[in-house]
Amino acid sequence: MSYQFTIVVPVYNEEDNLLRVETELLAYTKIATRTTKILFVNDGSKDKSQQIIEDICNRNPEFSFIAFKDNRGLSAAIKAGFDYTETELVGYIDSDLQTAPNDFNLLLEHIGPNDLVTGVRANRKDSFVKNMSSKIANGIRRSFTHDGMDDTGCPLKVIKTDFAKRIPMFKGLHRFLPAMILLQNGTVKQIPVQHFPRVAGEAKFGVWNRLLGPLMDCFAYLWMKKKYINYEVAKKD
Repeated sequence: MSYQFTIVVPVYNEEDNLLRVETELLAYTKIATRTTKILFVNDGSKDKSQQIIEDICNRNPEFSFIAFKDNRGLSAAIKAGFDYTETELVGYIDSDLQTAPNDFNLLLEHIGPNDLVTGVRANRKDSFVKNMSSKIANGIRRSFTHDGMDDTGCPLKVIKTDFAKRIPMFKGLHRFLPAMILLQNGTVKQIPVQHFPRVAGEAKFGVWNRLLGPLMDCFAYLWMKKKYINYEVAKKD
């Protein structure tokens, strides 16, 4: 089958969620507006995630995986997923499934004239502390990047793969995807999507790395923006 869209699913110690991921993403492939495949990126999990991933891939041709030798963090997993994508479009969803795979169709409706379409979590089903820390972190990031995005932490995005592959690797990347597309003179759009409580596993980010981490990353982004090289080829033989 010729695929048009790859969904990257970073995984770190999510053994209790993966069978649900299989069920929901397999169901999504049946209604997806683009022919869709799924790429697991196992970020050095210490539990049984890798064996479950391999079982899923063995019984479903739509699923494949890459596995890190060691834990390298969410940003590295997302970037590796982009690097190993071969389809025209690439998406990203967290393995906790607090966002709905079906909402990819909402984002895909708008990807034509845009280079990145990101979800905005409506009626977030997180704790007060998590919601407030995310709101503050998004405010800090917007003041540095001026990307106009309300919720860059939303784990539901669609990007044109040629843009995704040009994003440089750095820790905190997942918070700056729209800003990195804008650095390439690309266009971005945000669309409200559903949000659900986590039903299994544990959150990988706390208040500390939702606030201090983004602040430090903002300074790294400003340095990168100043040094960023952007070019277009006018002609070649």
